[in-house]
Amino acid sequence: MFSQEKNKLLDSIFLLRENSKNPSLSKEERIDYAEKAVQLSLKIKSDSTVLKSERNLSYVYLLTGEYDLFRDATLKNLLFAKKLNDSSAIATSSSNLGFYYYQIDDNISESYGYYLQALKYYDALNILNEKAAVLTALATIQDDEKDYLGSEQNAIEALKIINSLDAYKTQNIDKYYAYNLLGLVSLKLENYEQSIDYHNQALEVTKIIDDGESKALQSLNNLAFAYREKGDLDKSLEIFVELLQNDELKENDITFYALILSNYAFTKFLKGNYNYKSLENDFQRALKIADSIDDSYTKLAASIDLAKFYKANDKLGAALKYSKKSYRISKDIPINDLLLESMLLLSDLTKGEESKKYLNEHIKLSDSLLKVERAVRNKFARIEYETDQLEAENEQISKENFYLLILSAGLLLTAVLVYLVISQRAKNRKLKLIQVQQKANEDIYNLMLSQQDKVDEARTLEKKRISEELHDGVLGRLFGTRLSLDSINFKDGKEAMVTRASYIDQLKTIEEDIRKISHELNTDFVSGSGFMDIVSELIENQTQAYGLTYKFDYTDDISWDFVSNKTKINIYRIIQESMQNIYKHANAKAIKISISIEKNVICLEIIDDGEGFDTSKSKKGIGLKNMTSRVDEINGKITFTSQSGNGTTVNVKIPYNNQSRHDMS
Repeated sequence: MFSQEKNKLLDSIFLLRENSKNPSLSKEERIDYAEKAVQLSLKIKSDSTVLKSERNLSYVYLLTGEYDLFRDATLKNLLFAKKLNDSSAIATSSSNLGFYYYQIDDNISESYGYYLQALKYYDALNILNEKAAVLTALATIQDDEKDYLGSEQNAIEALKIINSLDAYKTQNIDKYYAYNLLGLVSLKLENYEQSIDYHNQALEVTKIIDDGESKALQSLNNLAFAYREKGDLDKSLEIFVELLQNDELKENDITFYALILSNYAFTKFLKGNYNYKSLENDFQRALKIADSIDDSYTKLAASIDLAKFYKANDKLGAALKYSKKSYRISKDIPINDLLLESMLLLSDLTKGEESKKYLNEHIKLSDSLLKVERAVRNKFARIEYETDQLEAENEQISKENFYLLILSAGLLLTAVLVYLVISQRAKNRKLKLIQVQQKANEDIYNLMLSQQDKVDEARTLEKKRISEELHDGVLGRLFGTRLSLDSINFKDGKEAMVTRASYIDQLKTIEEDIRKISHELNTDFVSGSGFMDIVSELIENQTQAYGLTYKFDYTDDISWDFVSNKTKINIYRIIQESMQNIYKHANAKAIKISISIEKNVICLEIIDDGEGFDTSKSKKGIGLKNMTSRVDEINGKITFTSQSGNGTTVNVKIPYNNQSRHDMS
């Protein structure tokens, strides 16, 4: 792609990404822009550009509430980032998945795992602000799962990192969350003074962050709650009164106002020396507001507080009513801590079997939650150990990478050596097989040579016999007749004519004998018998060993002396292999083998009366492969005709006209 065209595409991609982030556009338009940016990025074939566009698309899915698409796109981005070995992108995608599984899918294990993965990458990359954010997220999860010590440790580490960075608004909000979380965790650990200190520091940070006023109200509520748990009810009430006097709170956040009112009323109740009607009115007002806006949490908290208030004032019917209400709500939400309180209240306010039922429920749920907490602590303890080792691991990362490189090289070398050894062994096995094959071919070749020697010896003996017959028989008689004719050359008369006629008849007889001998010379009675004798011996020996009857027909029209040894050896081995297959698989009783020549083609046919086989399913057998391979070596063709139960016919056709005799190489 030309540079100018590429730059235009990059500009278009950037513009599409920016448009996708425009909140004034509809959801569909924003997603469309983001998807088009991905499509254009794919055209450029730049992995980094594609990854950025894919990450932008997942972000747009999140902003527009398409949470399933956000998850799928982020998982895809994580795989792509790992493929590119892009550590920063891996960390970002892992952190986003941690957010999804915690905030949206409520899958604590998945969320914690992805956050931990993000932490390791941010730590290795030394991206401190993101590391602090992930540590805070991990601490929040640990707080939810009641691993308060682990939560406190991660939150403190996050706070240390944040305080070491240059201050700006983004980090200040992270600082607020860390202080607030530490305040909440310290309260649960009953470190009241520490909790109050952390909440005061969070309150200070609200003065320099966006949306600081609403965050300040939350911190004041938390601070008042911490004073109440500490036992400083006057200070707690002072803060709650300050919050209730904030006119904007009631107008802007009626939900939070109802919660503050309920907390104020319960704190006043704990202090004692209250006006019953006035305090009951505060409780009922908080509950009425919560009911009107269907705020389940405030309804639950206010109902429990009211139940305790009525119980303390011996209004047992009202106490039972609101205890049951809190029990129902806490079952629906559910909030286990408040559910346990509701069960305990109901066990006190009811009698007999009903009381036992609520008490047993309380014990059962409490034991179950205790087991879960222990399991969570064990899980987080392992991760806590890994987190403690992060700094040490980072110091060792260069050395470990070096060792990894050495190990990888060693493994690669080992793999190469193993491959070479295996390859060499395979070659050796193949070579051994070739040697065995060569030895078998040599044996056949030597057998043919031995047979040829016998043929040559027979020819020599026949020549000697004819020579002796000519010399001792025909020539002697011819010499005698010639002398006799010479003796009557000078005689006339009838007697001489009769004698001469007698000798002429003898010459005719001698001529016939010479013609007979000449015919015998022209007829090579051993021609071609050598190879066929070898084949005949093979067939006879193997059929005898296999318990088969056989019929072997062959033509004398093939001059085997002019057929290459390679062809003869392969014909021999094909017959041998075929007979072995018949013995092993066919359960045949008789075979018929014929060798003929048709249209200058040597034809070998082997027929058995065995069980036959399905040719479409058995072509991968070793025996059939070997036979086919041998036929291919001599430029022939082989066919197998068979049906189950009807025997098998093997037809081999080998060109005869291009055969030329040569020794086996």
